[in-house]
Amino acid sequence: MLAKLSTRPAARRCTGAGALALTLLGSALTGPALPAAAGDDAHRLDRFYRQRVAWSASACDVGSPKDLQCGKVSVPLDYAAPGAGTLDLALARYRASGPSRRGSVVLNFGGPGGAGVAALTSDGKEFMDLTNGYDVVTFDPRGVGRSSPVSCGVGAGATSSDTGGGTAGRLDLGSVQAARKALEEWKKVAAECARHSGPVLRHMGTVDAARDLDVIRQALGDRRLNYLGFSYGTRLGAVYAAQFPGKVGRLALDGVDTLTESLAEQGRVAAEGQQTALEDFLDWCVQDIACPFGQDRRQAGDQVVQLVRALDENPVPTGSGGRFSGQDLVGAIGQALYSKAMWPSLERAVAALVQDGDTRGVQAFSSGGAALAEPPGRPAAAPHPRDGSVVAASDVPPDNMPAALMAIDCADDPDRPGAERIAKDLGRLGAEYEQASPVFGRYRLNQLLMCYGRPGGTTFIRDRVKDVHTAKMLLVGTRGDPATPYRWTVETARRLGPSAVVLDNRGDGHTGYGSSRCVHRKVNDFLLYGSLPPDGSSCPADTPDRSG
Repeated sequence: MLAKLSTRPAARRCTGAGALALTLLGSALTGPALPAAAGDDAHRLDRFYRQRVAWSASACDVGSPKDLQCGKVSVPLDYAAPGAGTLDLALARYRASGPSRRGSVVLNFGGPGGAGVAALTSDGKEFMDLTNGYDVVTFDPRGVGRSSPVSCGVGAGATSSDTGGGTAGRLDLGSVQAARKALEEWKKVAAECARHSGPVLRHMGTVDAARDLDVIRQALGDRRLNYLGFSYGTRLGAVYAAQFPGKVGRLALDGVDTLTESLAEQGRVAAEGQQTALEDFLDWCVQDIACPFGQDRRQAGDQVVQLVRALDENPVPTGSGGRFSGQDLVGAIGQALYSKAMWPSLERAVAALVQDGDTRGVQAFSSGGAALAEPPGRPAAAPHPRDGSVVAASDVPPDNMPAALMAIDCADDPDRPGAERIAKDLGRLGAEYEQASPVFGRYRLNQLLMCYGRPGGTTFIRDRVKDVHTAKMLLVGTRGDPATPYRWTVETARRLGPSAVVLDNRGDGHTGYGSSRCVHRKVNDFLLYGSLPPDGSSCPADTPDRSG
């Protein structure tokens, strides 16, 4: 890992700052109740806390690494009624190989909606140094991946322009009527999500996922939870610390999410951060004669805007029979900007799009997205089995990640302005978003719309995830992070209280563990040996590499 750091973003995306699929998919119908305090109804949860994981390589997908083992745990569908049904959560691990085994460290790669088992299967070698002291474990949260995956019925290869989706590209910010029409479109999407997802959809959200995490901890045989969470995974870790402060072991949170800002503010911050990252990319790109935006830096930014608008007006055909719009391009660029290591690939992909109309390269960046509704002539996916059992990887719906992202983000957010308020405010907010970013601003407006028509989410995170009394936690913030700005790390640390220790990564990109040797080393030192850096200490930026 130290010799060659990962260039893959995996699912390390921040939901708080918004995510790739927001233009492409709508909300699901959820709204968890406040959790019972740790220990309440303990007798009704005994059977879940008496589990032990049965690990087996044969339980993993065909083609998985030979040393990967898989298993599952059962959790209540509804913690308020533990006898009303169960869900199985898919797990995977690499076993500890070092002489001093401390138990397990659980990884969450972000999202929300990121499948941990698939991420550990493909990128697990990045974490092998942690096996010097731990079994390295991950899981698919409820509704995600192989764990009762939610869906909105969207087939593979769909794009927003296939469907009449991607409302951001054509929304008239000055028209109340257009805003209401867009809200009605999201309402239809919500109905499709409910139809295709099953009962888990009503019980998704970080509050429930944190309770699941404690069941997993016990099933692993650990007295305390050791944990490494990226992006959205930092929100999950913080909620766990608030719910189970006495069970916190060594928690490292990288790319720290906000616990307090509304979806509207998160969207504006995301647009601003991604615009900054785009400007940095263009500074780099114009130095190359192959840059699709030319070598004049002053004109390059305008050319990006013009390309997005041209594709929104006239989407180009894709190899799968769909249409690729400007908003599809914005989502793809946003994903590629998470890491400087992806800049050369982005440059080549956009050049292929501009010169040859070839969408394959840019579509590869946005493969985590899905469209609002099924395009004409392409049958919608069938609803998946609803018995709570783990599904095969081949049965995970292609739109699971964005469907889960929406379900969880909306379950975590209590704000539900009505149609009149949204329509009235959309022009003003749209102007603020456009000012934050002429490229990403309109795209991010979907965060204001995606939860419309759903019950309000929990207030637990805003009201009660604060002043935790736990063992020390390490919070890593990256100065040039386009998704989770550094100030969120500082604000979240202040909110959590003296238990939080901040490491300031002076580099760029989303999260630091996979891109900074210094961050990687300090996080490992904390997890393996309990060695914390001083609060507020920093890691220098690594030297960039132009090749890719």
